[in-house]
Amino acid sequence: MEALTTGCYQAFLFDTLLVTFAQIVRRFNALRSQAIKHSNAGADARLAALKHWVEGVGAVAGGDLTPASGDASFRRYFRLQKGDDSFIVMDAPPPQEDCLPFIRVAGYLEAMGLNAPRVIEADLEQGYLLLTDLGSTLYLDRLEADVSSAEVLYADALRALAVMQNRGAAYQALLPPYDEALLRFELSLFHDWLCGKHLGIEFDAAQESAWKSLCDLLVRNALDQPQVFVHRDYHSRNLMVTNENSPGILDFQDAVEGPLTYDLVSLLKDCYIRWPAGRTAQWVSNYYGLLDKSMHEAITEQDFIRAFELMGVQRHLKAAGIFARLNHRDGKPGYMLDIPRTLSYIVDLLPRHDELGFLVRLINERCLPQLDSRA
Repeated sequence: MEALTTGCYQAFLFDTLLVTFAQIVRRFNALRSQAIKHSNAGADARLAALKHWVEGVGAVAGGDLTPASGDASFRRYFRLQKGDDSFIVMDAPPPQEDCLPFIRVAGYLEAMGLNAPRVIEADLEQGYLLLTDLGSTLYLDRLEADVSSAEVLYADALRALAVMQNRGAAYQALLPPYDEALLRFELSLFHDWLCGKHLGIEFDAAQESAWKSLCDLLVRNALDQPQVFVHRDYHSRNLMVTNENSPGILDFQDAVEGPLTYDLVSLLKDCYIRWPAGRTAQWVSNYYGLLDKSMHEAITEQDFIRAFELMGVQRHLKAAGIFARLNHRDGKPGYMLDIPRTLSYIVDLLPRHDELGFLVRLINERCLPQLDSRA
């Protein structure tokens, strides 16, 4: 088999690093507002074009292409087998998806010594990437099959997260900011898509005022934390069990500069798998111990835990809203089954956070009963 080289990728990555921060932000905002269109015929045409593109990459021409996975976006993935070698091909159709952030962040993670797919070949115009293959064992699959593996897997994931936040300091200013506008937009997804679109819940003036006060609290909590390199979707469906340098890290293209506790919440209060509160609390404490001296000086462990818990409220409201939007806008109803688990994390906080009373009542008295009646 012809040997693959990384020279073209390294040159390409160097060129892309010259793109200014302003250009990244414009791309980011434009993609967020793109109109959504679905077309099976278009997907078939893209698959044919993707196969043609792969055949043009000499080292992998003639390989067998099979579906690997999809995700909650328009991206889909194929496994390409050529002899004993395996690769991943990403299909990220423009204009709904943009490969440039993926390429950029993949380079950052590789420079940090973390295990992320390496870009071998790229076609930005068509939205195709040829990547190294991190295998097929998701954290979620391993955890569900063998609960006893949790301690080792989470120790690895916490270690990798600490590396990302520590070494990521060199790159975080190059990422879009997790700013007030984005935080408030994400919170609106719960209000508009789950409560409004899916459940038909309308807020009166008093409830709107309570909602605004809650959003103010959650946004302030996020912005007041130390700001770090944030993966933004660091959980069991985006981490791979690998033989070396585990975990393999996926789905990092939306990375931002944002709150210290955000990725920790994504990992330990996962929308797809839940752990006993005591075990989660111990992992949180373990992670605080991994932070360097400067972080300990910036935030006490008590304040870190409070920030973690309130960050989880923002994260879980956002996720519940996204799951409803995936159902109604994108025709992906499967995520609706994860909403009760996601919202239960918020309900559990009420004994320690009286300021969540309005939200917990809304969830317990209106959201969860209506979700159950529609199941």
